[in-house]
Amino acid sequence: MKEKVNSIQNEIEQELNKVTDLKELNDIRTRYLGKKGPIAELSSSLASLSIEEKKEFGAILNNLKTSVNSKIDSIKNKLEMEELNKKLESEKIDISLPATKIPVGAPNILERVVEEIEELLMSMGYDVVDGPEIEEDKFNFEMLNIPKGHPARDAQDTFYIEDEKILLRSQTSPVQARTMLKGEGKTPIRMICPGKTYRRDDDDATHSHQFMQIEGLLVDKDISLSDLKGTFDVIAKKLFGEDCKTRFRPSYYQFTEPSVETDISCFACKGTGCSLCKNTGWITVSGAGMVHPNVLRNCGYDPEVWSGFAFGFGAERLAMLKYGINDIRAFYQTDLREVNTFDRKDVD
Repeated sequence: MKEKVNSIQNEIEQELNKVTDLKELNDIRTRYLGKKGPIAELSSSLASLSIEEKKEFGAILNNLKTSVNSKIDSIKNKLEMEELNKKLESEKIDISLPATKIPVGAPNILERVVEEIEELLMSMGYDVVDGPEIEEDKFNFEMLNIPKGHPARDAQDTFYIEDEKILLRSQTSPVQARTMLKGEGKTPIRMICPGKTYRRDDDDATHSHQFMQIEGLLVDKDISLSDLKGTFDVIAKKLFGEDCKTRFRPSYYQFTEPSVETDISCFACKGTGCSLCKNTGWITVSGAGMVHPNVLRNCGYDPEVWSGFAFGFGAERLAMLKYGINDIRAFYQTDLREVNTFDRKDVD
């Protein structure tokens, strides 16, 4: 057995000394260390030996395998280095050639607007809250002072799923109701809820059956309309610049009283009148108002003690105004040419 091992080792060493490339080296590895090679045959012959002989010759075979593998790896490293050096000597890189332009992604404009408002309101003490998109009629309408028969409940506006009790939320306001219920009429609330909403609408340049709302709610003691105006001023200046002016106009919403439309001064014409502001000098960006006493009462807050305000933005509308986007469908289409119309610097 020892003579066979020595003979195989000498034979391998002689062949390894003649190797000139990696293919020859790999052939030797396969021939001698493969399943049908002489070393494997010697290993299978151990079965016929006694226990003491197995221990002795098993150790010899293991040493042979280790020695052969070590030499092959050493030669392999040497040959690979030689090949690399030859390539480095023969190949050249022309550093004067123009580089390949690699497309660089940019933040999604819609998400960027949402994050901007989130960061601002979180710095003012607001919590970012989420809620289910498949909602109960109770939270989407009833608790928000929208009784049966109200036009907003019409099936033409709302995606009902089950017996007009389960629906795709038509606004993010249900999250406000759920948050107030958790407060149990005892805790002040400052929250913002950005999220998807769904309505039966024909898709066109300014409408979509699915869009994002950003709603805010503040409930505390001694809250007035002036607190809402101050909050809206801060948001408007953050989004559209320090020169932005704001105003309220009387309006009507079922869940706020009084209700207002919130306008900003036109940033395109600086109030002189243009096509963007329809020659009024003002652009409507959201609806808002003081939380209706019935809504406070429905959610466990005594309107004689507590008051609050609520506001809601359409995220797409804000982004369209801020970045000059003319078609809301640009946010959802997969045509990359739409993305290329916005420079990275516009969203950094």
